[in-house]
Amino acid sequence: MIIKIHRSVLLSIVAALLVACGDSPAPDSATSSPAQYDLVLQGGTLYSGADEPPFIGDIAINGDRIAAVGNLGEYQATQAIDVTGLAVMPGFIDIHSHALSDQPDQGIFGWPDAENLIRQGVTTVIEGNDGSSPVPLEPSFEAIAALPPAINFGSFIGHGSIRALVVGEDDRPPTEEELELMREQVALGMEQGAFGLSSGLIYAPGRFADTDEVVELARVAGQYNGMYISHMREEGLALLDSVAETILIGEEAGLPTQLTHHKVVGAPMWGASADSLRLVDEAIERGVDVSIDQYPYTASSTNLMILFPGWALDGGREALLARMADPSQRQRLRNDIIYNIEVDRGGDDPANVVLAGCPHDESLNGMNLSQVLLQQGQEVSKANAAELLMDLVAAGNCSAVFHAMVEEDVHNIMRHPRTMIASDGGVEGPSSRAVHPRNYGTFARLIGHYARDLEVIPVHTAIHKVTQMPAQRLNMTDRGILEPGAVADIAVLDIARVRELTTFADPHQYSEGATHVLVAGELVLNDGAMTGARPGRIVRSSDYRFAAQ
Repeated sequence: MIIKIHRSVLLSIVAALLVACGDSPAPDSATSSPAQYDLVLQGGTLYSGADEPPFIGDIAINGDRIAAVGNLGEYQATQAIDVTGLAVMPGFIDIHSHALSDQPDQGIFGWPDAENLIRQGVTTVIEGNDGSSPVPLEPSFEAIAALPPAINFGSFIGHGSIRALVVGEDDRPPTEEELELMREQVALGMEQGAFGLSSGLIYAPGRFADTDEVVELARVAGQYNGMYISHMREEGLALLDSVAETILIGEEAGLPTQLTHHKVVGAPMWGASADSLRLVDEAIERGVDVSIDQYPYTASSTNLMILFPGWALDGGREALLARMADPSQRQRLRNDIIYNIEVDRGGDDPANVVLAGCPHDESLNGMNLSQVLLQQGQEVSKANAAELLMDLVAAGNCSAVFHAMVEEDVHNIMRHPRTMIASDGGVEGPSSRAVHPRNYGTFARLIGHYARDLEVIPVHTAIHKVTQMPAQRLNMTDRGILEPGAVADIAVLDIARVRELTTFADPHQYSEGATHVLVAGELVLNDGAMTGARPGRIVRSSDYRFAAQ
């Protein structure tokens, strides 16, 4: 007869044996001493990180590592915290983060405590997404390590940044010499600890690359056991072609490939997640290693040039300004922007484009294009909105929030077994910018709204999608799981109280429900209060080679 033992029960048994036996035969019970620990979380509801229901148990920590999991019995501890009735889980890993900022008073350098993330249970962020990263990576790693931050920080190496460095902003293929230089930059990034190659094929200059160029560079990342993660060329009308291209790049280059912040944009395509996920399933069936990440909102956020056609961006900003100054080219550009307002991120209404950050005029932050037009005394029309967009970009550009998705697709993508959840946000603090709520609420919204309240997925599955799943995707063998030997990045949440407070109208509000958060065994959040501790580290790929150079 075969007896099946639940993994959580097995973990408890193993942990108890480890506590009892250690590395040597157990001493006589009359002379044995209680195990010694630095910190014990007592009596919590333990979500291991695996896609399994929780179990009741204790977590023992020594230094920066988990020492034991389960019913610990007798022990001595420097500190013990009763977490009865609370959910204990691995700290969340945000696999799509923009924690860095060009502004020294923003991002991880502006707010190294990362309170907006800690208060959701996030302990690790992975930067370098959408094809944009520091090149090379090491100086940024050293600067962040010198802070240090409260959270762990890792990165991909960005194809777009490498292309800009080697080829520039022109719409042309690289020469063979340039392609070799790009390969060398990918290799250097991987040797400095990048987790893979990211691309932003909807952004200039990444959009000027053909598929073969990206395959060549992805092959290099694969040689270092890295992955390929892509903001695809299109998430609107050409969504399915873009999904197919992302799959092809992984298949041809021979490495894991990921559709990042997978979404369906624009009314003509709503519901197409069924088709995009079918393409993913078919690829998996033929042996391609495909995965997905998603942020749980029906609005996206990026800069206004997402509504501009690629031809207008050839040559960079100065070339774009020259085109906007030419009447015939401006007319062509206006028509293309109107089209994108209608069928893509404009959601067929200028009111769906909300300005989030306009450095040249902060009074515009939080206003949609219709409101700005009315303020200027203009008629609200798509043509006038297109003209306004060109003027805003010429004045310095703005970030914006685009309301152009529906819940049906969010639910479909979230339910897919290869989907993990990530913020596509960053480290934020109070400011005048009308940032996307995902910066403050992604993980609380996932667990509180979608899993607990709507039951789109079970709570333990939601936790799996932000812990073990991204850890395994990044080949992090000692994070994302509650088991002896793992790094003690741990979140303790009151599941019944978890909720996002952030809104589009008032985004700078921290989420509720996190009680304790530990990074490398050190309490960063204790009984709901930030401790000021900043034990975050640089996390690097398993194929990191820079130290040996």
